[in-house]
Amino acid sequence: MSEEHIQKAILEDVHKHKEIKDTLDWAKTYNFAHDDKLVGVVKSLESHNIIKTEVIEHPCLALTDEAEDICKHGSSEARVWAAIPATGTIPKATLDANLGNIAKVGFGVANKNQWISVVNKTDVQRKAATIVDTVKEQLLAIKQHPENINDPNAAQLKGRKLIKQQVLKSFQITAGGAFTLTPKEEKTDLTAEMIAKGTWEGAGFKVYNFKALGVQPEGGHLHPLMKMRTLYRRLLLEMGFEEMPTNNFVESSFWNFDALFQPQQHPARDMHDTFFLEAPKSCNTLPNDYVARVQQVHEIGGFGSLGYRYNWKLEEAKKNIMRTHTTAVSSRMLYNLAQEFKKTGVFTPKKYFSIDRVYRNEALDATHLAEFHQIEGLIADKHLSLCDLLGVISEFYQKLGMSDVKFKPAYNPYTEPSMEIFAYHPGLKRLVEVGNSGVFRPEMLLPMGLPPDVSVIAWGLSLERPTMIKYNFKKIKKLEGNDVSLEFINTDPLCRLD
Repeated sequence: MSEEHIQKAILEDVHKHKEIKDTLDWAKTYNFAHDDKLVGVVKSLESHNIIKTEVIEHPCLALTDEAEDICKHGSSEARVWAAIPATGTIPKATLDANLGNIAKVGFGVANKNQWISVVNKTDVQRKAATIVDTVKEQLLAIKQHPENINDPNAAQLKGRKLIKQQVLKSFQITAGGAFTLTPKEEKTDLTAEMIAKGTWEGAGFKVYNFKALGVQPEGGHLHPLMKMRTLYRRLLLEMGFEEMPTNNFVESSFWNFDALFQPQQHPARDMHDTFFLEAPKSCNTLPNDYVARVQQVHEIGGFGSLGYRYNWKLEEAKKNIMRTHTTAVSSRMLYNLAQEFKKTGVFTPKKYFSIDRVYRNEALDATHLAEFHQIEGLIADKHLSLCDLLGVISEFYQKLGMSDVKFKPAYNPYTEPSMEIFAYHPGLKRLVEVGNSGVFRPEMLLPMGLPPDVSVIAWGLSLERPTMIKYNFKKIKKLEGNDVSLEFINTDPLCRLD
């Protein structure tokens, strides 16, 4: 039945009888379905004050999806009986294979009803020549009269989760203040055609409800890593650090390794640890005077060092790579700081930081990726020591809410002394390495041209592993990769201090 037909019948009966006492009974007299279409017509007329309504609640019984299926195809026990030949037997395994879950549910009931019997423990035969599917009949009776909530079979059917009790809402309808038998269709849009033809003047337009709530727009959601990155950045800025530019994802081996006093035969510079570029294979611009000083300190030493005693090769230093750490950015910034000192003769202390991606040719496991984020920090000032370094890092992690931080002596080519940083992971129940740190060696700083009494303390921290600790992830792939839960990204709480 169309909405126009339902609307016309409602208005005519309200005009004739002054009211419709109950739309549920009224719909039955017209053979209308009391469904969403009828409710929509009633709500539309009420919104224009053509009719007034009062809600009437009717307790009733409703069939579940399984019950609707039984009404169409029969109960599970009846379908089990029907699948068995009228004469002879059938292997129970065949019955299970043919009916699947229906056999699991219906076999026991059919056996209990003595409709079937088991022969030789493996075969099944019919025991009753005919059956009455009482469950199907009971459900069909309830479907025809859902208002009969005192049906004697209701309790048993509820126990099998075939029916449920709910409330059906209908309406008592009376005439509204703007009642009419011929309501005009209200336009919702002013079109170009209406303006051109002038029909807009006689058209009635629907009144806008400016208090109605619109559809909530679906916006983007911040990834947990980005939330932690924002938190780290804010903390470092609060601690007085200045952010370094980190847009050089491709870096020369010179700034990534050689400037850091890392020898060219170091294992980290092998293909299995570093991604080398095929094109462009080499860089073209390096500061020649600085390169010469770096070559000298590598080959024969200087500034109290013996060097590495090998033949340093410029073509090796020029090889382009995906940067393995953001310390390459630090080496550029410190070189620029030395050039400023050379021009002015005045050294200005600096506190730098960066947060960006680095790349290493590593095997993937629960805590390692080939591409990850590194938090780089350094302080350049006069007479800094290891105690200053430990104090700054401890203060930083204290602000993050991670008080269980440990340090272990380590070796780095460009720092001495050096310390690895560990934090406790409650999910893995062990300490996890979250960074590395140390005091930059004179062999790295003095060739740049920095004053001899200037020390630089520096650290490189992981972004992913502290995020795993904060969110209690055991695998790093929960943060990046195919295992990332989009629902978690939409609903995860804001990163905050514990």
